[in-house]
Amino acid sequence: MGARGRHSSAELSVVAGGVVSAIERPAAPGELTDEQQAEWRSIVGRMPADWFPRETWALLAQYCRHVVAAKRIGQLIEQAEADAAFDLDAYDKLLKMQEREGRAMSSLATRMRLTQQSTVNAKKQKPVLGRKPWDVD
Repeated sequence: MGARGRHSSAELSVVAGGVVSAIERPAAPGELTDEQQAEWRSIVGRMPADWFPRETWALLAQYCRHVVAAKRIGQLIEQAEADAAFDLDAYDKLLKMQEREGRAMSSLATRMRLTQQSTVNAKKQKPVLGRKPWDVD
């Protein structure tokens, strides 16, 4: 049986067995395009090294595809807005495509805990104290 009670910080900082194993960040899959791989690297580089276990790589790859697709659709929308012969039907179709990509990105980002919403704990937030500006006596 081990020692009872709390462990000291010095005791916790000792590596068992003296072996330190580095956690490597996942490399971008080869089936992604160069632009999608760049997106992968920027996301993986921003998060802690162990944030993406193997089972999330497919979600992350799909997220990178959606991000690049959304950028391309955004470029097409800019071209449509600058075009002298403005086609409202084509513009509407592009906006619907953009919305669809945004929803897919939002869903995947939330599932992988990349969004602010998924990383904020509402129970730990401080309650707002005092009077509100609209509370008039």
